[in-house]
Amino acid sequence: MSTLLRSECIQCLAEKQFNNIPESATEDQKLAFLQSMFQILSEASVETCAPVIVRDIDRVRKEMFGQTPDYSREKSYYNQLMLEKAEGIREKIHSAEDPLLKALQFSLVGNYIDFSAVKNVEEACLEKLLEEVEQNSVTGEAYEELKRDLSRSRKLLLLTDNAGEGVLDKLFLEVIREQYPQLRIKVLVKGQPVSNDVTMEDAMEIGLQEVAEVYGNGNGIAGTWLPELSPEAKNVWDESDVIIAKGQANYETLRLCEKNIYFIFLCKCRLFCENFQVPQFTGMLVHE
Repeated sequence: MSTLLRSECIQCLAEKQFNNIPESATEDQKLAFLQSMFQILSEASVETCAPVIVRDIDRVRKEMFGQTPDYSREKSYYNQLMLEKAEGIREKIHSAEDPLLKALQFSLVGNYIDFSAVKNVEEACLEKLLEEVEQNSVTGEAYEELKRDLSRSRKLLLLTDNAGEGVLDKLFLEVIREQYPQLRIKVLVKGQPVSNDVTMEDAMEIGLQEVAEVYGNGNGIAGTWLPELSPEAKNVWDESDVIIAKGQANYETLRLCEKNIYFIFLCKCRLFCENFQVPQFTGMLVHE
């Protein structure tokens, strides 16, 4: 990925936006929306990225149709589903030979719950991934570097991704707190609703504040777009020694950001699978 924006990303998001036009829209409205969308796409710089473009298109959608996709029901469902599973997963983590690795593997699996990147999120597929969590082999050099960084750092920042997934991130942070008690842990969630990403409301629902200091990032862009962080979130970012970033969108927005950052995600879209040369839903731990 030599640039932030790729032709495959434009094709993918254009198809998704077209398929999500409200059924009640008139032909004139559809045409006007598509023309505005393609204008945004044609003017996009290669230095921007898909999440920012989606935000801009969603603004047009809201102006024209008075709505953007609402995932509040799905978010609540998966938050509660994973909270119900949390104790059983916690037991598996603490009975493992390497609890940190096991917690990391579960956190990886949670990245499946992504209504923007996965065409059809299926509970059966999630269950299968949770049962086969050990297949996420992330015990290479990046994992050893993560442990070294956690042991010698003072301030850790975790950037969340999807609701439901946040429960497994919480379990991951529990283990980090136990093994590296010197760390002051902070978490950034979305400042405004975007897809099914974790917001402050979701964080409070799953009790994320029990294991870390939680802050909103001040915007509604998928991933973490540094130019639009709130001053408070920018300060949290700047003072962090080590950063754990969940999800493909964080990789898209933060790649080459020159921070000590660990990206944790499942390869869900074709571009990521081709870039890392792995099958779909392979777990990745990438250190930059």
